[in-house]
Amino acid sequence: MADEPVTKSSAVPHGRWSRLARLGSLAGGVAGNMLAEGARQFAQGKRPQMHQLLLTPANARRVADQLAQLRGAAMKVDFERFSFTPMAAASIGQVHFGQRKDGRKIAVKIQYPGIRRSIDSDVDNVATLLRVSGLLPKSLDIKPLLDEAKKQLHDEADYRREGACMMQFSSLLADADEFMVPEMHEDLTTENILAMTRLDGDAVETLIHLPQAERDRIVSQLFRLLFREIFEFRLIQTDPNFANYRYAAASQQLILLDFGATRAYPAAMVDSYRQLMACALRNDRPGMNSAAVAIGYFQQDIKEGQRQAVLDIFALACEPLGHMGEYDFGTSDLGVRIRDAGMVLGMDRDFWHTPPADALFLHRKLGGLYLLAARLKARVNMQEVAGASGLSPDAIQPRANSTVSHFPTESP
Repeated sequence: MADEPVTKSSAVPHGRWSRLARLGSLAGGVAGNMLAEGARQFAQGKRPQMHQLLLTPANARRVADQLAQLRGAAMKVDFERFSFTPMAAASIGQVHFGQRKDGRKIAVKIQYPGIRRSIDSDVDNVATLLRVSGLLPKSLDIKPLLDEAKKQLHDEADYRREGACMMQFSSLLADADEFMVPEMHEDLTTENILAMTRLDGDAVETLIHLPQAERDRIVSQLFRLLFREIFEFRLIQTDPNFANYRYAAASQQLILLDFGATRAYPAAMVDSYRQLMACALRNDRPGMNSAAVAIGYFQQDIKEGQRQAVLDIFALACEPLGHMGEYDFGTSDLGVRIRDAGMVLGMDRDFWHTPPADALFLHRKLGGLYLLAARLKARVNMQEVAGASGLSPDAIQPRANSTVSHFPTESP
């Protein structure tokens, strides 16, 4: 739920039925696009499959536009000066700049009214839309994932909790001068308002103009941070949005923003991921399988071919870690290969299974860093980065100095 530049404002529907009506019009528009695309392909002598008609760029744009209008779970007097024109918009709020009476510049994130009340109904409405559309098989039990999604979104809508997570990261990274984390202004922060130190910088995805060495350094730092989050802190900021990172050119530091999606990870799951990655590095398929079972990736009746396909995707995802020297993300087609393998597996409805939410959130964070590395055409020695975190083909035991993470699960 990171910030994005404001382009235009629009009314946000608040009521359950008005929001459901938006989703209903979305379903109708998607269906219309499917009919038009089907007619076009039949006219060309083709026999399109249902999933090919559903997963088109036009439908993707329509879904994104409608969810942006909903701006919620479907997506995501004390000031000396206060800018009432928002400087940035997020999925559940918008950011304003201000200045306190003592001269300190602040950024204030203000939540859209009614967001917290709309979370449960939004998630239920989207699930209903997926069911009615036939996109999900009736046999797939998504209730645990929906319950976890609601919990995660309620956490993200609690700005006091986000502020506490932000301050914990500031403490955990006190030894890392390469990062800056805003300071929360606790006296101005509520469940719906987060006041913090204003830190200005450039959008990290725009840094392609920087020298190669600086781009490599920036991306290497972000991967080192992720490995520290996983294996040392066991506390991960799971939102992969590029807007969560800014670059302060004068100090060459990275600014870390938006901690609403912070999740604490059980030690057992962290150890299983350490084993999964280490076994992938030495091509130990039985070891990878054991770790994947421990994480919760395989249902009891999984077919052997499906099991091997999942392990193939894990091996692909670990490819940069197994590469000797600098891995060139800019010239690699790794993202395409992972996507294609995932699409093939996803079309097999006998396989569909909901892994633990912790695993899904971790994977999206790693995928986001891979995409950013490709955008910046970075070259990173991933073995060196991983080795600094105690991860190597022979290192499958927990680190002795792992940090046990504690942070509020409720507002302070």
